[in-house]
Amino acid sequence: MNLLSPAYVNGWKLKSKVVMAPMTRGFANNETGVIHPDTIDYYGQRARDGIGMMITEGIAIADEARGTIGIPGIYTFEQTDAWHNVTSAVHKEEGIIIAQLWHVGRLSHSYFTKGKKPLAPSPIQANGLTHKVRFPYEMPKEMTKSDIQLVIKQFVHAAKNAMSAGFDGVEIHAAHGYLIDQFLSTQTNFRKDEYGRNRHLFLEEILLAVGEKIGADKIIVRFSEHKDDLPLYVWEDPETEVQKLIDVFHRADIKIIHPSANEFFCPLTHHPSILHGLIRKYWNKTMIGVGNLSPESAEIALRNGIVDLAAFGRPLLANPDFVHRIKSSSPLIPYQPKIHLEQLN
Repeated sequence: MNLLSPAYVNGWKLKSKVVMAPMTRGFANNETGVIHPDTIDYYGQRARDGIGMMITEGIAIADEARGTIGIPGIYTFEQTDAWHNVTSAVHKEEGIIIAQLWHVGRLSHSYFTKGKKPLAPSPIQANGLTHKVRFPYEMPKEMTKSDIQLVIKQFVHAAKNAMSAGFDGVEIHAAHGYLIDQFLSTQTNFRKDEYGRNRHLFLEEILLAVGEKIGADKIIVRFSEHKDDLPLYVWEDPETEVQKLIDVFHRADIKIIHPSANEFFCPLTHHPSILHGLIRKYWNKTMIGVGNLSPESAEIALRNGIVDLAAFGRPLLANPDFVHRIKSSSPLIPYQPKIHLEQLN
C-alpha cells in the first residue's frame, strides 16, 4: 500500500505517507500555556505506530493569538522547554514532528488574550461564538502597521523557539479564517494601504521573515478556501486565487504546502476541479492532502499523483494505532467526540 510506504521529503525520512493533521485539543495550562504532561505520550505513541509526520495542534505565538481556553504556546521559555519533551519522545521513535504556529486574529475575545482586544486587518466583528467558552466574538482592533510588524516578529520568535525545542519544522497556519487568512479575504480585509491593495503581502512577509531565520525548507504553509466563521464563503475565481498564492510560495522558496478542504474529492463551487487537483496544475513540489480522507481514498489520491502525503484528523484521535490497524486489516474505531475529545491519549 503506497500510503504505508516510506517517503523522503525535504531531507526528512518518513516511515509512511500518513500525516497527523493539526487538531485543537485544549489541554494546556490556561494561565501559562504550558502543555499537559500527557501530550508527550499523545504524540509519542503515534510516532511509535508509524505515522510519517505529525503536525501539532495550533500553538499560539503570543497571548493575543489565543482564541479559546487551554491553547498551548511557544513564546515563553517555560512553554518551549515543555515542548522539548514532546519532540524528544517523537524522535526516539524516529518520527517527524512539525509545530503549527497559530494566530486567530478576530476570532477571539479579550477573556482569552489577557485583556487585549483581538486583532484583525479591519474592524469587522465575526459572527458566532468562541469555542468552549461561548462568548460572542468581540469587535477587533484594526491593526496598525506597527501591529503588523510586531506579529511578524512574533511568528519569527515562535519559529525560532520551535527549532530550539527540537521540532523538525513549522507550519504557518494561513487557513480557516484566522488572522493571516483574514488578510487574504475580501470579506475581512477592507484596508486601503499596501496590505489591502495586496492582500497576500502579510503572508509573504511572514514567510520571508521566518524563512530567513530558520530556513524556508523548514516551513509548511496551510491554507484553505473555506473559513470556519463564514460557512458560505467561496472563492469567486479559484484559479486566480490559487495562482496568487502559489506565486507567494515560490517567491518565499516554500517547499511544502498543506491545502485544507472539508471534502477532498468535492469540486470547488466555482471550478470543476477539486482544490488539490487545481493546485497541482501550478505546484510540482510536495503537497499534503487533507479533507475527510479514508485510507482507501488517500491511496487513490497518492497513486494519481494529486498529493504526496495524506493527512488524517479524527481517525487518529480515535485510533492511536491507526497504521497498525491498516496493516493488519483491523477495523478502525469510529470517532466519537464525547469520548475522544474529552481525553488526551
